[in-house]
Amino acid sequence: MRPVKYNIHPKEAKLADSLIVSEMPDGYTGEGFFATKLSDVVGLARKNSIWPMPFATSCCGIEFMATMASHYDLARFGSERVGFSPRQCDLLMVMGTIAKKMGPVLRQVYIQMAEPRWVMAVGACASTGGIFDTYSVLQGIDQIIPVDVYVPGCAPRPEAILDGVMRIQDIVQNESIRRRNTDHYKALLNSYGIE
Repeated sequence: MRPVKYNIHPKEAKLADSLIVSEMPDGYTGEGFFATKLSDVVGLARKNSIWPMPFATSCCGIEFMATMASHYDLARFGSERVGFSPRQCDLLMVMGTIAKKMGPVLRQVYIQMAEPRWVMAVGACASTGGIFDTYSVLQGIDQIIPVDVYVPGCAPRPEAILDGVMRIQDIVQNESIRRRNTDHYKALLNSYGIE
């Protein structure tokens, strides 16, 4: 009989090496206080607590599943909670081919999301229709809803999806609290027929 030996030489984990700390926004620091702009603090909080809603219709959805799994772990970026109710999510991730019949459904999901909301088109099909240049396939979701970040590829690797999420985080962190009330943003939504 062979003895089982585990952790013969255990290593101590260094907590400092395994933690990622967000950078502090610009501001004034003193003994026991820190002063900065409210929009910077709100942007930092929003950036690290994005709730994505996957809208996967084809093979890009499989790549998203790999991105959520333990090897790539989207949760490291503050996107642990994937929701399937538009009223609870703020990032719409459209992955895969969108048929023209599916367009009104996608648009309704976008409208049901609360502000602020962001959209990421994942893969060639969601971005441009991909290889399906046919009468029945929507040639890019930006024809019916505004898109913030495009992730190229057919199907894009999990690293590309993670890069897209980081680009969304940059947008979220640097966006003004008042941007959604500006005439420019309202005109953008009006151009899509959304009020």
